[in-house]
Amino acid sequence: MSAEKKFMERCIQLAQYGEGSVAPNPMVGAVIVYKDEIIGEGYHRKCGEAHAEVNAIRSVKDENLLKDSTLYVSLEPCSHYGKTPPCAKLIIEKKIPRVVIACLDPFPQVAGRGVQMLEEAGIQVTVGVKQREALRLNERFIWFHEHKSPYVIAKWAQSADGYMDKIRSTRQECAVLLSSSVTQRYVHKLRTEVDAILVGSHTGILDNPSLSARYWKGKSPIRLVIDPKLSIPCSSHVYDGSVPTYIFTHKPVFSHQSVQFISLPVGANIVREIKDFLYQQNIQTLLVEGGAVTLQYFFEDGVNEARVEYTEKWLGEGIKAPQLLDSPEQTFSIDHSIIRVFKGYPLKIHDIS
Repeated sequence: MSAEKKFMERCIQLAQYGEGSVAPNPMVGAVIVYKDEIIGEGYHRKCGEAHAEVNAIRSVKDENLLKDSTLYVSLEPCSHYGKTPPCAKLIIEKKIPRVVIACLDPFPQVAGRGVQMLEEAGIQVTVGVKQREALRLNERFIWFHEHKSPYVIAKWAQSADGYMDKIRSTRQECAVLLSSSVTQRYVHKLRTEVDAILVGSHTGILDNPSLSARYWKGKSPIRLVIDPKLSIPCSSHVYDGSVPTYIFTHKPVFSHQSVQFISLPVGANIVREIKDFLYQQNIQTLLVEGGAVTLQYFFEDGVNEARVEYTEKWLGEGIKAPQLLDSPEQTFSIDHSIIRVFKGYPLKIHDIS
């Protein structure tokens, strides 16, 4: 591996430390190299705080070395004033002569302007080192800005014979617990890494989910509920005010201190309406944990990723799980379950109606 790739690999490794803390910003890592030795490194730790380049520059003990150093960064330095000043401006001020960038930033206020600012200041800029890995690192952020739509992840657990649950009609009938306490923690970790989580009214009525990340350290996602007829009781967890909650409905909305109601036109494409709403709210990633019908609606409109837990339990009958037509990109074991990760837009399923 070349020295450039090695240093950029370190940038990408550093960037991952910001996972779950930097949204809606991308994960970014940076290192500063002087005579083939790293003299400074940093990553974007939290939205609203210093960016990776700033933290890397601050970590250098002798700033006099910067004028003879190379800055490696996993994403194009910003060129605009947001919650923090532009990193490109700081790089110019510190007289760093060379910058190596893995990939450009698709965010409209950057999108090549960072590179332009650096080059106009006489800085040598190289773009494309470890580009594929860097794009993969921020695939959700990049998808959101390039397609003006959230990155959608579908998630469910299923029995060995392909069922998600037994058929139930009341909240008093308990759901079949397919996940173990260990795989539940994996799911709650996933919840901390997304911006929003969604279920349909059937799940809201029967399961009374809190949709929180209580089994993993981190923030709970914003809650979204599709409830066209406002059938979910107001005593349910989704009305508890613990996190911002949006309920999408066809009914006339009423005032409630804990949730916001979003009115949907009758006959509208509900999934498309929700995606458009999320884009307008700068909510970049959506985890769909709804039942089979809700999942099918999203697969019909377009899903980017699916995370499926295959368990050893047999149900014999019940609600059939979606059957994916794509091959998994990744497979691994947690406890006694197999987790398969499917990626590719749009993922395809057999008709589960």
